[in-house]
Order: sequence, then C-alpha cells, then structure tokens
Amino acid sequence: MSKPQFVYVTYIETTPTRLWEALTSSEFTRQYWFGAEVRSDWKIGSPFALLLDGETTDSGEILEADPPRRLSYSFKHQKYEELRGEPISRVVFTLEPFGSLVRLTVLHDGFVEGGRYFGAVSNGWPAILSGLKSLLESGKALAIPHAALNKGFDAK
Repeated sequence: MSKPQFVYVTYIETTPTRLWEALTSSEFTRQYWFGAEVRSDWKIGSPFALLLDGETTDSGEILEADPPRRLSYSFKHQKYEELRGEPISRVVFTLEPFGSLVRLTVLHDGFVEGGRYFGAVSNGWPAILSGLKSLLESGKALAIPHAALNKGFDAK
C-alpha cells in the first residue's frame, strides 16, 4: 500500500516569476498564508522556516530551487506536540506556464499511514492556495478563517 500524499493543481492568471515571488517572499505569504512568514535564502541545502506570530511552526531544508519552475523543501512541524513526532515530509511546487496562466502543482508527501498530520495538511493547503490564487488575480487574498488550517487536526 502506498503512503498518503497530498496533490493540488490550480491554474493562476499570473506569470511564473510573480508566482515564484509569491511563494518565496514574506511580503506575499503574510497576505494569503494567515499572516505566516517564510524564511530562507532559497539555495539548496539552506534552512527553511515558516513563522506565525514570530513562532516557528514548521521548518526544513531547501531540497530544490529552480526559479521560476520548481521549488522543494523538507517540512517538519514544530508547533503542536501531537504532530512533532511525525516524520519529516516534503513539499514540491511545480510552476508551468500556459499562455497567460501558470499551472501550479503542489505535492506534499512523506506522511505515515494513519498519521494525524496528513489530515491537517489536506485541509490547510486548499485554503492557503485559494488565498494565493485570489491575491495574484485580484490583488486581494480571500478572508478564509484561520480555523480552516486546523480542520483536519483539532489541537488541544
């Protein structure tokens, strides 16, 4: 049996360069990722961190960086004790131009069968990526409630 993985594909009316910037710049991520900041120099082997209200919620290492085509980093949850024991996972963003659109494919894998983190990720990514698409196409991110991130994981 294969391990669970999350795959999401969307088409965004933007350029690959602008989408890359939105994925790698805290100026953008704060607007669509519930106020979260990304920290890295985006070079292979460099550290990656996702911070919310100054607290590191997830961390990892840059595995692949080919602007503006492909970005990958390892992803280890830090915030909730119940999820810290789950293995390091991997996020891969693939950006493909299609005329005035960019096809964005997000793959998040490396989960354990029956693990709790997969549920949280499966609910969080659609909310985050919907906000990203809206921001790039209209200039305004959707006002998705922060609870959407935790729908698959009810932290105590």
